Amino acid sequence: MKAVFYEIFGEPPHMANLPDPSPAPEGVVIKVEASGLCRSDWHGWQGHDPDIVLPHVPGHELAGTIAAVGAGVRRWRVGDRVTVPFVGGCGRCPECHSGNHQVCEYQFQPGFTAWGSFAEFVAVDYADTNLVRLPDALDFVTAASLGCRFVTSFRAVVDQARVMPGEWVAVHGCGGVGLSAIMIARAMGANVVAVDLTEEKLSFARELGAVAAVNGRAGDVPAAVREVTGGGAQVSIDALGHPSTCFNSIASLRRRGRHVQVGLLLGEHARPPIPMDRVIAHELHIMGSHGMQAFRYADMLAMVETGTLAPQRLVGKRIALDEAPAALMAMDRFDGVGISVIDRF
Repeated sequence: MKAVFYEIFGEPPHMANLPDPSPAPEGVVIKVEASGLCRSDWHGWQGHDPDIVLPHVPGHELAGTIAAVGAGVRRWRVGDRVTVPFVGGCGRCPECHSGNHQVCEYQFQPGFTAWGSFAEFVAVDYADTNLVRLPDALDFVTAASLGCRFVTSFRAVVDQARVMPGEWVAVHGCGGVGLSAIMIARAMGANVVAVDLTEEKLSFARELGAVAAVNGRAGDVPAAVREVTGGGAQVSIDALGHPSTCFNSIASLRRRGRHVQVGLLLGEHARPPIPMDRVIAHELHIMGSHGMQAFRYADMLAMVETGTLAPQRLVGKRIALDEAPAALMAMDRFDGVGISVIDRF
């Protein structure tokens, strides 16, 4: 199969012809029809993820058709149209038994614990627990764009923050995660404040439903959010993953507000400063959000099918597989608006 491949962290990835994968007894092989490019892939390529063993094929936001099925798989057949959460549960550990596959003790992650979807084929383990059937009307590019960003934002807004109609939600960072969170929070009836450093992204955030925007270059972001919201947001989301956005998100909250950390804080940013005095005095809630279970896709896909959510609006560039190495290396520049998707292999 053709695949994007790297053998040294931080060195340019390249195209390679690699052996086709075979399904594990409880797994499947998926013919990849579309794969999103995510900043998590950039972090992996930089060596920030301890699960990656070199050499490696990145990519974890995928949609496609099942090409081969392991002997132990019961729910799936060759030809089924599927996607998969970026965190797959084993189905057997205590966290999986409690329904929290997204924090499985033995989690399987294409593009991290195993070779990923920047390739013509990808092997996915624990298929009966983790695969998600795609509605016939949902195209592969849109399905891949759900990837880790849209589904992680859905869980962050709906399940973790439990956003209520009329609440103020501040979203710090208007990349793929942040724009997804804005769309979802607006669909839940919230008033959204978008925060970013570029007017282009803030303008797109307004198109997606943000009722106010704060340019982070203008000065004191928490003060600006508190002014817009009349005292602070009930919910604030760091969708970027940087010490400054993490701090600003928490400092933007009103008393007893909820902060959700969605953007990854890795490498030198893994231990950011937190305004703990404010956390204690105002009884703030701090939560992480790490993917979403396969069984929770049903509610999200129902909102997509009815048009309540329109993730296809977030798709930016469509590129070929041989363009992916350059696109991956450029992800630290945060160029462009929306989500880039590989759709030609």
